[in-house]
Amino acid sequence: TPKGSCLESVKIAIDTGYRHIDGAFVYYNEHEVGQAIREKIAEGKIKREDIFYCGKLWNTCHPPELVRPTLEKTLKILQLDYVDLYIIELPMAFKPGDAIYPRDENGKIIYHETDLCATWEAMEACKDAGLAKSIGVSNFNRRQLEMILNKPGLKYKPVSNQVECHPYFTQPKLLEFCRQHDIVIVGYSPLGTSRDETWVNVSSPPLLKDAVLNAIGKKYNKTAAQVALRFGIQRGVVVIPKSFNPQRIRENFQIFDFSLTEEEMKEIEALNKNVRYVELLM
Repeated sequence: TPKGSCLESVKIAIDTGYRHIDGAFVYYNEHEVGQAIREKIAEGKIKREDIFYCGKLWNTCHPPELVRPTLEKTLKILQLDYVDLYIIELPMAFKPGDAIYPRDENGKIIYHETDLCATWEAMEACKDAGLAKSIGVSNFNRRQLEMILNKPGLKYKPVSNQVECHPYFTQPKLLEFCRQHDIVIVGYSPLGTSRDETWVNVSSPPLLKDAVLNAIGKKYNKTAAQVALRFGIQRGVVVIPKSFNPQRIRENFQIFDFSLTEEEMKEIEALNKNVRYVELLM
């Protein structure tokens, strides 16, 4: 993000009423997020405990001995004493080191053998140390979740699994599995996503141009985006829309003054194409 834009956006979001902030070391803007939170606390607008901050363990930091130092580095950047949620960002590991995307001479990512259960135990230790109030995962499938859930001596199970989730990719099976295990699904790209070809499957049509979402929106005097977000929360999915546009930040929050009928929910569920925008090709 351009310098300062994240700082301003987070301050606008907090003033609007947002309390859940989804961040990550690899977004390179946690210093601005931390500053925004601290400024709003200083203004008396919020207390630290009002904010729910999620940080993420990056792929190069899976070895157990790197987990706590990595979280401590994040806390230092944020200038906060703890994160509310710390999650393993992806279930596969890259070669540890300074390169965020370590590559060989042919430009191929260098992977690293990982033991998710050992990484998870290091996450549990971070929770015990009070550095993270709760711990979870991201982009895990059922098999990877079961590895942790069935781990001998499991101390804390993942509280959440952050995955792509929206009307074109509704994740019904994973959602049901997570419900059975009291794991909250946090849906990223709840509005579809940007059309950046470097990491997005642009062959899928833009979600917000969908005729059904727009028709339902018209009925309630809402946008397709607001309908998509409302659909998520009515299914029990936590939605984390990304925006740096002040008007849209406010608009995305205005989803608590209407609700979709059962029929409309089914209609939107039927839009599922089972296709990801974020293919995570690495």
